[in-house]
Amino acid sequence: MAARKHALHWCAAALLGCVAAASHAQLAQKAKEEGCTDKPVRLTGSEMYKCISKSGNAAYFNVPDSTPDTASSTRSSSATSSTTRSATVPTPSSFPKVDAGTQKSRDDLRRRVLQDELSSEEKLLAEAKVALGDGTPAPLPEERTSAQKYADRVGRLRQAVQLHERNVDALKRELAAR
Repeated sequence: MAARKHALHWCAAALLGCVAAASHAQLAQKAKEEGCTDKPVRLTGSEMYKCISKSGNAAYFNVPDSTPDTASSTRSSSATSSTTRSATVPTPSSFPKVDAGTQKSRDDLRRRVLQDELSSEEKLLAEAKVALGDGTPAPLPEERTSAQKYADRVGRLRQAVQLHERNVDALKRELAAR
């Protein structure tokens, strides 16, 4: 009887190890898809994971049936589709809930803030382009004797234009995604 019990414990441990390995593989795949640059961290009290993406922003995602620290992920992934699995994952009771009106007002506020940032960045881009001119602004009096000072200033002006162009593009992408 003891040998049977020992064998049962060994089989259960092996099964849990396989499930955990599969869950870790799913987590790794999802992290790769999200563009994570660091190891995803599970948020306390939820099924969500957080990591930092290549763009430097936080990426939040969940992995269906990914519970590496419990044995509840023994369902076969081929038995159900991913849309069914994600729809059946219950929200933890401690997860904050927001009514639709509040969420809409938050979304509207966020959109207004992004639009304000976009108009500000577009104005800064226009100013940077004017300062750069046609790419060869007139040298300042102190730059006439030092070609390096002039080259440094032109380089800074070009970097400012590029920075504001990237910011405008990023803000436009963010607004289009919402």
